[in-house]
Amino acid sequence: MPKTRIYFVRHCEAEGNFYRLFHGHYDSKITQNGKIQLGYLAERFKDISYDYIYSSPLNRTMLTAKAVNKYRNLDIIPYERLIEINGGHWENVSWKKIPELYPDEAYCWAMEPHKFAPIAGETMLQVRNRIINTTLTIANMHPGKTIVCVSHGCVIRNMLCWAKGWDIDKLNDVKWSDNTAVSLIEIDENNKPTLLIESDNSHLPENNSTLGKQSWWKPGLTLEQKFQ
Repeated sequence: MPKTRIYFVRHCEAEGNFYRLFHGHYDSKITQNGKIQLGYLAERFKDISYDYIYSSPLNRTMLTAKAVNKYRNLDIIPYERLIEINGGHWENVSWKKIPELYPDEAYCWAMEPHKFAPIAGETMLQVRNRIINTTLTIANMHPGKTIVCVSHGCVIRNMLCWAKGWDIDKLNDVKWSDNTAVSLIEIDENNKPTLLIESDNSHLPENNSTLGKQSWWKPGLTLEQKFQ
């Protein structure tokens, strides 16, 4: 049986990324730089053939899916299970304020993310299980096809951890994807993933990279530095 290929694309820069606010389910607008990123992303996918495109239903992901789909013009399928982690009482809170407001949860997010469990939100383990099940469901619906899934940073990070063959306790060893970064996995007939491309943002000029202007994601930072 032929393998199924799935591209995972992180959404373009949105207000939560620029203003450093926790936006999980919060449906933020995209920034001017986000619009520029979408132009580069559309050109990256100009000559990539795929059969289906799925997207988290939030504004920032649907606009990203439209850019990916610019030269293909397929029906974009909104898929709730690709949505970002539900941050519960973290939603729309400034990252700088989170360690003061929720110190125990902040420590887990930054240092032991596999233990993260916000009040009234979604645990990290739930996110991991959700994206694994979602990926395999989509792959099994379209065996041998190529699919694009447009999703979010935390969800894609969990997908990458699984695709590497790692348990969730190694999640902090997975680098974050830049906005509009592209990953690619293959799923074989035994539902085993193989990671082919990881968080590639080579389509973006350096001055349009979101992570290139920030430092919170870099390894070896203190707890305080991770929440800047």
